[in-house]
Parts: sequence; C-alpha cells; structure tokens
Amino acid sequence: MPRKTVLLLAFVFVKFVLQYVLVDAQYDLHRDEYLHLDQGHYLAWGYVSVPPFTSWVSWIIFALGGGVFWVKFFPALFGALTLVVVWKAIETLKGDTFALCLGATCVLLSVLLRINLLYQPNSFDVLCWTSFYYFCLRYAQTESPRWSWLGAVVFALGFLNKYNMVFLLGGLLPALLLSPQRKWLARRQTYWAVGLALLLISPNIWWQYQNDFPVVHHMQELARTQLVNTSRVAFLKEQLLFFAGALPIIVAGLYALLVYKPFAGFRFFFAALVFTLAIFWICKAKGYYAIGIYPIYISFGAVFVSQALQTKRLRYVRLLVFMLPVATFLPMYQVAFPNHGPEYVVAHSSRYQDLGLLRWEDGKDHSLPQDFADMLGWRELARKTDSIYAPLAAQGRTMVLCDNYGQAGAINYYSKTGIRAVSFNADYVGWFDLSVPYINFIRIKEYDPNEDELEQTGPYFQTGQIAARVTNQYAREYRTAIFAFSGAKIDINPLLANEVREANSNR
Repeated sequence: MPRKTVLLLAFVFVKFVLQYVLVDAQYDLHRDEYLHLDQGHYLAWGYVSVPPFTSWVSWIIFALGGGVFWVKFFPALFGALTLVVVWKAIETLKGDTFALCLGATCVLLSVLLRINLLYQPNSFDVLCWTSFYYFCLRYAQTESPRWSWLGAVVFALGFLNKYNMVFLLGGLLPALLLSPQRKWLARRQTYWAVGLALLLISPNIWWQYQNDFPVVHHMQELARTQLVNTSRVAFLKEQLLFFAGALPIIVAGLYALLVYKPFAGFRFFFAALVFTLAIFWICKAKGYYAIGIYPIYISFGAVFVSQALQTKRLRYVRLLVFMLPVATFLPMYQVAFPNHGPEYVVAHSSRYQDLGLLRWEDGKDHSLPQDFADMLGWRELARKTDSIYAPLAAQGRTMVLCDNYGQAGAINYYSKTGIRAVSFNADYVGWFDLSVPYINFIRIKEYDPNEDELEQTGPYFQTGQIAARVTNQYAREYRTAIFAFSGAKIDINPLLANEVREANSNR
C-alpha cells in the first residue's frame, strides 16, 4: 500500500476515534439529534425544520439498529470525508507529503471536531461545501464536463440537506463574473448541470410549494428569536476561532491565490470567500453557517507553505508550522468539547466564560454552554415518562404531548414502552394520530412558576396530577414537569385537532 494512502487512513482512523472519545459518558444525545432521528420514522420530501436528507440517514441508522454508535458514526464519517476531500485537493495541487499531512492536521484539529460530534445537518453541509469547491477546482484545471456534473449532484445533495448551500452560490457567482472563469457561464454544459441540480431538488421545492413554503416562516422565526441576538462583530470574531490553528495556513492560501503563479487559474476562489462572508455578514448569520467555506483554502495554503519552506535552513520552520494546529488544539481540548462532566464545567466556569461559551441564544450567560445543557436530562425524562405511561396505557389509549421537539424526540428514542410522543413544536405538529379517541393524557411541560396545567386540562379528565419532574439541575429541561391525566370525560380529539390546525396555520 502506498505511503500516502497509509497516512491518509491513519488520519481517518484518528478522526473517528476522537469523535467517540470527546463526549463524557454523563451526556446524552443533543436536543436536535432526537428530532432528526424521529424524522427517519416519517420520511417525506421536506420538513418544517430542515430538508429531507437527514431523514434518509436516520432511516439508515434505525435499519442498523438505532444505537448511539451509529448516531455518532455518520457525522464522524462526513467529517472524515471532508478531510479526504482536502487531501485530494492538495494532491491535485501537486502538494508533497508535508503539505498533505499539514492540511490533514489543520482539518482534523479544528472546529470540525465539535461540529462532527452531533448528528445534525452541519457535518454534511461542510462536506458538501468542500466537495463543491473541490469540483470547481478540478473543473478549472481540466474543464472536463464530469466535474460540472459532480458539482451539480453535490450541490443538490447539499441543498436537500441544508438550504445554506444557497449562500455558496451567492458568493461564487459574482466571483466568477469578475474572473476569466465567467466563460463557464456561457457554456451549454453549465446549464445542463444546472438543470440536473434543479431536477434533483425539485421534489423538495414542490413540497415547499404544497405546504406554503414553511421554510419562509422558519427563517422569520429564526430571525425573530435567535438571529436578533447575534452580532456582526461577533460573527467576524468567530471566523478567526473556527480554524484558529490553521489560520496562518488559510491566510497563506489567500495570499497565494493573489500572487502565486501556479494558482493563477484559481484566483476566483479569493473573491468567492470575500463575497460569501459579506453575504453572511449582511444577513447577520450565525458564525457557524460559514464554516464550510474554509477547508478548501487550507488546501491552497498547505501547498504554498510547503513550497515556500522547502530549503534545509527552513526545515525547523516547517516543524513549527506543523505544530501550530496541535498547540492551538490542546487548550481548546479543555473547554470546546463535552469531555468533562457538568460539575467540572461549573467549577471552572471562568475558562468557558472568557471564550463566550456560556452565552446562549437568548444572549445571556448560563452555568453550562448551551450545547452541553442540551445534552442532559433526556434519559431521565424518558425513563420517568415510561414509568407513568405504562399503567395508563394498560387502561386505554394514551397520548404524550410535549412542549418542544427535544422532549418528544428523546422520549421516543429512549422509550421502552413504544411511546410516540408528539408536540405542537417543529415537525411534530404533522405527526399527530387522531384516528382513535384518547382516554388518558400525559403532558410534558417546561418549568413555569405559574403552572396552571392542572386547572386548564384537569376538568377534561377524572384525575390529574404532577407525576414527576426532571431533577438534573444542569439540564436545560431542569424542573420540566410530567403531568398525568386519566379517564377522559369527553372526546379530546376535536380539541387536539383544532390545536393542530392552528399550529399548522402559524408555521
């Protein structure tokens, strides 16, 4: 086996190992992961929250047994493939072994370790951005139509995974128009490739049309509840942190795109980065939306740095450059990953606060990073709901209604009694089964000091009580209540149907 192949496989192996060991056993899956997993039970060409690609992966996960190993496997796989694409880009740019290892290390010890921990669309999104740019690079080198076809396919898959791919085109098109590569836009094969991409994404567009474009409502809600708390200055600061250890390599790559003669045919990549970041900045996007931009620029930088440091007297500089991403990763290892339990994080909160990691989407600081808090309390909630559901289900049909998608998804994932919890939140509003009347009712409700659930719902049932609460003080769901109602006095399905219609009209 060639030496370079052995090295690549070694990097891929380390990548997979790190993705599994960087999560402390005290943590459950993340809130968002449960929603994406449940989508695998309701396959469709679109969802309120995301396009359909993740649901297809979820279906595969459940076909493989649905265990946590497989939930973690696929984001790790997408991250490993991103590393492979960067490796191939360096090879095609004539990079030597040092350039290959430097680029792979920069990708390995970066924010992608954090992104690839969670089963969310972000991991595949970064892979699609990197692959699309790689196909653009190959097309610029060869002008072979197959790279435009591959670009069309990867764009379509990326779009069906996350609409973030639109920003890629928004930045790339003006960059092409300002470069000699504008000739691409006059070629018939380009429009055949565009037609292929449109054909592949058309089922999702049709689904959006049939459902009154819920993506528009989703973006409006996102802007109202989350993006309003984002800062354009913070966006720019975050860009420097994502690939902190690779920042000199990326800067070197951008410099090389402007002055290094072998890269003259790729200068449109420089403008593409500027335009894409500008669009994100203007739209007040979250910082991580832009992560997919950078891996391809590591390729340019690694090759240029390797060429610039080839002389013997600069051999030690090579070593220093190679160690930079390693040295940057070591302190980040202590705070950027859920590899310490909640008690440790609270005891060392200043480390996290100084880096802004305790700030949540509400713009306030909390005791844990938001992602960490979103990975706690779910097993407890599911276990307690199961114990309450089992005797009620033995009496008659029982509904479990939750306040949010995290609660519903976690209960469904961990339940041992076959619960199919629903919610008026996110995609669950379309998954109610009201074909048969419900006799009993379990209500999962976020903590509210002025709780009146017993007063509101109790009159419709013979008995009602607060049966349990989430007691993990570090969980975002801390003190979430589990209400149990039994013996419906009336048919509650029409009431639920009205709520479903109202929720659908508002989404």
